Amino acid sequence: MSVEHGRFEGSIRRGNSTMSVMSSSANSTIMQPPGGRSRGDARYRQHAPHQSGSVVKPPNEPADLVKRALDFKTQGTQCYKDKKYREAIGKYHRALLEMKGLCRVLGDPDTSKSPSTVLTSISKSSLTDEQKGAVENAELECYNSLAACLLQMELVNYERVKEYCLKVLRKEGENFKALYRSGVAYYHLGDFNKALHYLKESHKQQPTDTNVIRYIQLTEMKIRRNAQREKSEVP
Repeated sequence: MSVEHGRFEGSIRRGNSTMSVMSSSANSTIMQPPGGRSRGDARYRQHAPHQSGSVVKPPNEPADLVKRALDFKTQGTQCYKDKKYREAIGKYHRALLEMKGLCRVLGDPDTSKSPSTVLTSISKSSLTDEQKGAVENAELECYNSLAACLLQMELVNYERVKEYCLKVLRKEGENFKALYRSGVAYYHLGDFNKALHYLKESHKQQPTDTNVIRYIQLTEMKIRRNAQREKSEVP
């Protein structure tokens, strides 16, 4: 083989090697994502800790839950004043949910219990006596207001009205609104003896209330009619 031929073959081999390197480099460039970073860089970014824009949300603090509950209750009251009864019901329910969440945070997961009962039974908590009192008052106001909202609906769920009022009366046995609304609920549910009991109890609180007087008269009339009907049916 001549020197010139050997040089020519060497040039071809070197050229092919150069082309192979260039081709490999080109393929590598095509496979890279925009920005010139390799897949390895992308994987690193996935697992690398975020340096900015990531805020770890702290757990709910009892005081924050109290504030949210009171805020929802206030919003519900405003909706009731604006005659937005469905919206008011939603706000009052949300307030009660926040109170139940407060109980879970304080260590009692039983959501069937009344929040005010749970707060009373917990000896140690991060809440002040003022905050506990505010939650207890807000709970009673929510149940009383829920009953009031339901009575404004076109189709009234009197069973639910009764349920909410009795929750209030378990804590405040002389609550006028709860007594009166319980009487109204029992009247429409057909339990006139219980209706008369609660109506008369509310009458003791406010003797001049015309709505109470009217429902007492209606209830007594129903009781008399039922007595007359039963008497006439006796052989």
